[in-house]
Amino acid sequence: MFTILTGAQFGDEGKGKIIDLLAQNYDLVVRFQGGDNAGHTVVVGGKKYKLHLVPSGALYEKRLLVGPGVVLNPRVLWGEIQSLESEGIKLDLGIDAKTSIIMPYHIELDALREKARTEKIGTTNRGIGFAYVDKFAREEVQMEDLTDRTLLEKKLEEIAPAKEKAIADMGGDPTVVRYAPFIDEYLEIGKRLKDRVTDVSREINIALSEEQSVLAEGAQGAFLDVIHGTQKFVTSSFTTAGSACANLGVGPVMVDNVVGVIKAYITRVGEGPMPTELKDEIGESMRERGAEFGTTTGRPRRCGWFDAVLGLKSIYLNGYTELALTKLDVLSGLEEIKICVGYDLDGEKIGYPPESTVQLAKCKPIYESMPSWTEDITTAEIYEDLPQKARDYVERLEDLLGVDISAVSVGPGREQTIFRDEEEEL
Repeated sequence: MFTILTGAQFGDEGKGKIIDLLAQNYDLVVRFQGGDNAGHTVVVGGKKYKLHLVPSGALYEKRLLVGPGVVLNPRVLWGEIQSLESEGIKLDLGIDAKTSIIMPYHIELDALREKARTEKIGTTNRGIGFAYVDKFAREEVQMEDLTDRTLLEKKLEEIAPAKEKAIADMGGDPTVVRYAPFIDEYLEIGKRLKDRVTDVSREINIALSEEQSVLAEGAQGAFLDVIHGTQKFVTSSFTTAGSACANLGVGPVMVDNVVGVIKAYITRVGEGPMPTELKDEIGESMRERGAEFGTTTGRPRRCGWFDAVLGLKSIYLNGYTELALTKLDVLSGLEEIKICVGYDLDGEKIGYPPESTVQLAKCKPIYESMPSWTEDITTAEIYEDLPQKARDYVERLEDLLGVDISAVSVGPGREQTIFRDEEEEL
């Protein structure tokens, strides 16, 4: 069985928790895009684990793979490995030989470019975009290059002059490109990771042929996709489910399930349009109650009512077979809950987002209201334990999106998850 899981909003939907829950039922868990700009949080027994590059199935000690569509900062990965192993977690981790490496000069270029922008994007300044630029320009350093000094030095000899000039032209320090301590550090990490280098496509296809199960883990969310997201306020990779096959080297006919993760409201980190954003006490309450601060950056997330208009587009972009709903508990105790069911764009009512980011920024939400519930739902164990008003909300979202919600999260812990049909759980 091959399952793809992606975020259906602007990221931060709670993918880490859902992947962690699913991972126990899979043989391989593989990350297919993005870099350490992603942050997946898993809470087990009250202990919080923050994962940026290691797939979120780590706590079950499954076979974990980092695919060639990822851009990888070796410092971050090595630190994450050490942190997890110091907790007694044994990692069976493989990294594709073609995985692009984020070099120190990518991080320098990222920071310089963002500083120079008059209209900020809100980048995490982790070099993600510039690493992807080099991938498409065929000027990348790959994982296998870190395992051989000769390979790396040959690559840098070709790449360095242009990078040094670009950094100097932007007012930065060009010596970062060939700074010997950085190169030595990367080579040392490469030496330590050499035995983990693998062919991810081959591993996955062999596993599927042997009737093993594979879970492909996406990062960020549908509307941060470099093609289909709210350009230019997007990430630098392809975040929708279809990209998993291309990035991992698996044929699309192999896909059995596509799981989307949605939050009971919507959040966004950084700049860009967000029609239902709440800049009032309700939005602030969501932020505080939902602990809406970026796992990677710590930045406060912008919060708003659930946007079913964007949700419908996400269904189209990803082809979800089922959904997991997170943070339903955050809505408890509100006077009412609103759902965006349409937009007003220059006086015209529309039910699907405009392609233009400029036009989306002009959209005003059209809401329908539902009553909230006052009960604490964080201890609910089965769907029937939820108040009727909470169930009405879940089922209204299903009606609007046209996809079944298979799981409902009512708190951060593993045990705070309700599977609506135990025999069919995700």
